[in-house]
Amino acid sequence: MVERSGVFDMIGPIMIGPSSSHTAGVVRIARVAVRLLGDQPKQASITFYNSFASTYHGHGSDRAVVAGLLDFKTDDTRIKNAFEYAKKDGLEYQFKPVSNASMYHPNTLRIKLQSGEREIELLGESLGGGVIRIAEVNGYDANFSAGLHTLIITAKDTKGTIAYIANVLTQDDSNIATMTVSRKAKNAIACHIIEMDSGIKPITIEYLKSFSWVEDIIYIPDIDL
Repeated sequence: MVERSGVFDMIGPIMIGPSSSHTAGVVRIARVAVRLLGDQPKQASITFYNSFASTYHGHGSDRAVVAGLLDFKTDDTRIKNAFEYAKKDGLEYQFKPVSNASMYHPNTLRIKLQSGEREIELLGESLGGGVIRIAEVNGYDANFSAGLHTLIITAKDTKGTIAYIANVLTQDDSNIATMTVSRKAKNAIACHIIEMDSGIKPITIEYLKSFSWVEDIIYIPDIDL
């Protein structure tokens, strides 16, 4: 008797599956969300938009996102049993499909996570072949791939902030690949998202945190997502 392969039996390190956008990419987006939270989430709300809204169950995106929230990699054999592992770990989650969201990429999902007093919200796009784009972080424009070392700094919108941060990173011999700066209003809190070719030292992060104008810093190293 020949055993048939399921959706998650075909996801491997090279991200092969019936649809890498709906499986491997979703795992990676969820793993980024966990790193933004900085802790294992206890509650998760996941909204699937457009194509995802109609196919998330059939293509296994629901299991993929839960697996990612448990920090399973795309080739982890436990993915097909992600719901069972989530129950053991005390992770509560809910799914919501939204079919007609023309402002978003066809394969978009929103993840809201909570652990204790810590909360984050992320909007991610799965572009195919396991490639992703994080479009928003906590309501700020983001535009990063998580393929490089990424520094996310929320700080007061004061003159010279961008130049100062760039100079500090230069002193740490870190080359900036991309930088996105977003704010919701003039003189409001700004979100600086910086992708770098190399990592930064912990002491550099602590140095930046020491300034009164810095609200929060999240560092996502270049790891295998």
